[in-house]
Amino acid sequence: MVAAGGYHTVGLRSDGSVVAIGFVWGVDVDGWTDIVQIAAGRWHTVGLKADGSVVAVGVGGSYEDYDDDFGQFDVGSWADIVQIAAGDYHTVGVRPNGTVLAVGNNEAGQCNVGNWTNVIQVAANDYHTVGLRADSTVIATGGHWESHISAWTDIIQVAAGRNHIVGLRTDGTVVATGINRHGQCDVHNWTDIIQVAAGGHVSGGFTVGLKSDGTAVAVGSNESGQLDVDGWTDLIQIDAGGDHTVGLLADGTVTAVGVLYWGQQDVGTWLNVTQVAGGMGHTVGLTGDGTAVAVGDNSHGQCDVDHWTDIRQIAAGAWHTVGLKTDGTVIAVGENSQKLQVGNWTNIIQIDAAYHYTVGLRSDGTVVATGYPSLDFTGWSDIIGIAAGDDHTVGLRSDGTVIATGSNVYGQLDVGEWMSIIQVAAGVLDTVGLRSDGALVVAGPDWGKPDIGDWSDIIQIATGYYHTAGLKSDGTVVGVDMTRLGLCHVSDWSDITEVATGYYHTIGLRSDGTVVSAGAGIELAKWNLNEAGS
Repeated sequence: MVAAGGYHTVGLRSDGSVVAIGFVWGVDVDGWTDIVQIAAGRWHTVGLKADGSVVAVGVGGSYEDYDDDFGQFDVGSWADIVQIAAGDYHTVGVRPNGTVLAVGNNEAGQCNVGNWTNVIQVAANDYHTVGLRADSTVIATGGHWESHISAWTDIIQVAAGRNHIVGLRTDGTVVATGINRHGQCDVHNWTDIIQVAAGGHVSGGFTVGLKSDGTAVAVGSNESGQLDVDGWTDLIQIDAGGDHTVGLLADGTVTAVGVLYWGQQDVGTWLNVTQVAGGMGHTVGLTGDGTAVAVGDNSHGQCDVDHWTDIRQIAAGAWHTVGLKTDGTVIAVGENSQKLQVGNWTNIIQIDAAYHYTVGLRSDGTVVATGYPSLDFTGWSDIIGIAAGDDHTVGLRSDGTVIATGSNVYGQLDVGEWMSIIQVAAGVLDTVGLRSDGALVVAGPDWGKPDIGDWSDIIQIATGYYHTAGLKSDGTVVGVDMTRLGLCHVSDWSDITEVATGYYHTIGLRSDGTVVSAGAGIELAKWNLNEAGS
């Protein structure tokens, strides 16, 4: 069984153990045993044990304040549960007698299930809970749903999206109601469906259906590629998360599309690569003949680099790609905004790209940038290296000191005392400096600083969204990762000449011009839920 949460994916193995990938701070499922069903909320994971008890782990509240516990973990006293569901911040359980329990955020009344009876299945999402009764009718709480679902009959399964509800009928057709801004309710022509799933939060709602022949169909928002299931076969189960879709195949392996799974790690066939760069969901490679290659998310045209020539350096932002040409001019493709306005730049010797902007180092040691935020480079001179973080830029001076501009909310600009620096890297929250002795210094929040104090013999560094990688002089790589995305599963890498970090993956360039990658896509490919856990 697989479950897709807001920012993570969970798998239930045949032996009752559980595995998880994603932004799962506090989601320690490694010790779980005797699990018979799993459910995933936005930031928490729930497991139903064979004895009818329930376990739950994760972080409490929102991304901004995930220590704010809504009570969705308060399931320790639950017993005789036969099915579970997880909303964004609430947990639901069905008893054998058809009554229902719910704990967690009740802001919209999504936990008001105390009077429900004859329920055989529940589904939950952001602000609502849905129940399927034994008579094949549907009930819901946490919004004004009753008038929309009261006429539904012959339902055998329900699913809850962020703002819509889906029902599977006995004849394999599907009904849906709710907000249909992205077409997530356009399921009236579906047939031969044996399971439905509904998801969505950041980029809108979507609905996925598993057909009797093991293929899948999907409608709704495809902002993150979560509908790209056309080639899937041999499926036995599906689930829909915040912005990704997960499928379990008959052989126990798992596939996924959407956020974290854009194909940005499909670099195994690349040859003659001389430099690599990573964006939000895409990877770019510079080849020996000055052309470029790219794979992954191309929703904004950020991978459209096939026509590039005479390129000597590449950089990747979240949804754009930048190329520095041998004549010192710059080109860019991707999300059409101010960050691409580099056509008048000249005498550029280095480039970097961040979430909303592009920065260039001129041959005279000054710096230029375009995009958001508007950064102040007044007084910058004698710069020999630059690095772009989400909201700050760092410059390395010729004397080994460092200067920084932009947001200092997390202390990422506190580099004034750094000395003997030979390279800088900038992440979302922090700045990392490589000293001439191979040691590292870090500026940023105490809670978010990478644990790299004992690294040595480092010759190059890269910093991503929540991870940092270091290339050692012997060609091996070390890394630290605040997530469970497998971003730093690089211990077996060798003969590496450069490391680069995307938002959700790490890239290594080998001395023979081939490329390796680490991240969620690689880790998910290792799963076989038919096998026992190690």
